Amino acid sequence: MIVRNLQDAEKTARRVVSEGWESTRLLLKNDNMGFSFHITTIYEGAELNLHYQNHLESVYCISGEGEVETVADGEVYPIQPGTIYILDKNDKHILRAKTEMKMACVFNPPLHGKEVHNASGAYELEAEEISDKK
Repeated sequence: MIVRNLQDAEKTARRVVSEGWESTRLLLKNDNMGFSFHITTIYEGAELNLHYQNHLESVYCISGEGEVETVADGEVYPIQPGTIYILDKNDKHILRAKTEMKMACVFNPPLHGKEVHNASGAYELEAEEISDKK
């Protein structure tokens, strides 16, 4: 069994901060579950152009408000607590935060832990791994 506490994980290398967002990676590839699980904060006013070419992602909004736009058709979907969106076709999308948003995110294949978005808005398949060993 794996048991982790979000507040504890936020004080470790599992917390990754980048432009417009931060993410605490609670479950990673080296946990051998076949997916990764993160609590991600999108900062108020952030606009992120994303394209997870190498991963499928499900995102559930815990708190805050914003919107996600699919680039292919320009469709805009409101995000508020209780909303889930699933990027099941490696969709190019734009995520906008009207207020700070807390999101629960699941990635398949799982992330290694230190990923940040590359120039095209994707995570690389092979990235540096986070180790819990001191």
